[in-house]
Amino acid sequence: MLAIEYPQGVLVAGVDEVGRGPLVGDVVTAAVILDPARPILGLNDSKALTDKKRQLLAPLIREHALAWAIGRCSPAEIDELNILQATMLAMSRAVAALHIQPGFVFIDGNRCPQLPMPSQAVVKGDSLVAEISAASILAKVARDQEMIELDARYPEYGFAQHKGYPTKAHFAALAEHGVLPEYRRSFKPVAIQLALSGGVLRS
Repeated sequence: MLAIEYPQGVLVAGVDEVGRGPLVGDVVTAAVILDPARPILGLNDSKALTDKKRQLLAPLIREHALAWAIGRCSPAEIDELNILQATMLAMSRAVAALHIQPGFVFIDGNRCPQLPMPSQAVVKGDSLVAEISAASILAKVARDQEMIELDARYPEYGFAQHKGYPTKAHFAALAEHGVLPEYRRSFKPVAIQLALSGGVLRS
């Protein structure tokens, strides 16, 4: 297992992303600098937590952290850059948006975005590094809320249930109702549906 060694004497941020796999919506990232004097119990990989637990932890993180910020890339940016590069850009945006800049950043995954400070990628960091766990929770809660809001506008797509991920029910809704402007047109199932509809987006 990778040894997690915290650098001494500098503020440390954790960064994670949510939404690389969905067919629709932004890829959302968060950056968090935790306050050692105000520990938060129960932090873990957001995927390992229930929605209820995430909803309880998110406001605690926002209240107790020294700094936190959300970064994102839009579907149009994802289509232009590709999902990996868009994720890296969204991560760098989250770090840049912190009102206190860290001296070191832990990144969930196996690669780091371009940052003006040292960073380290940590595979499965969302379950190993508290700052990344906190970031994963904020990013997940933010993106899920956006999918719930999209569901309110287009209930026939079921976004509140599948959160934009490529499920059987989502494929069926996409085929029946067409491609919304919020979809990532470079993703294969969306591109196929667009081709079938002659490139027409649903308004």
